[in-house]
Amino acid sequence: MELYPVRKLEMGTVCRRIPIMAIVLLVEGDDQVRVLAESYLEEQGHEVLSAGTAAGALALLDKAAKLDLLFTDVDLKDEIAAGIELAREAAARRPNLKVLYTTERSLTDGMKARFVKNAAFLPKPYTVEQLLTTLTVHFRISPQQRRQPVSV
Repeated sequence: MELYPVRKLEMGTVCRRIPIMAIVLLVEGDDQVRVLAESYLEEQGHEVLSAGTAAGALALLDKAAKLDLLFTDVDLKDEIAAGIELAREAAARRPNLKVLYTTERSLTDGMKARFVKNAAFLPKPYTVEQLLTTLTVHFRISPQQRRQPVSV
């Protein structure tokens, strides 16, 4: 059974169903960055679950039947390196979960050593193109070719 994202459509439009490309758990402490990243990922055909804290992310992780990728900021709100610990806990619960880390600060060797196996890192600030490239190159998660709604 294929899952399809729910899309709001304006009156007089028809939209073809588009399969979900990946289910992403986005964890970002900055509300504006989280909303922008979520919007971009959804526009590319991904289903996005989002949280601003590690506790919120773990609650979503427990409820979600399937997750493909955890995309987390290293630091969440006032919790330094909370994203690293979140990823370690998430990977322990779901060993096949892919992890993408991000942060605007410099990473130490000690921080990198605590990253989960086969994870990737995308420094902030990042562009939409850099996020797309990272998902494609490191995780083979590509965007869906989008079709424009057709007016009737």
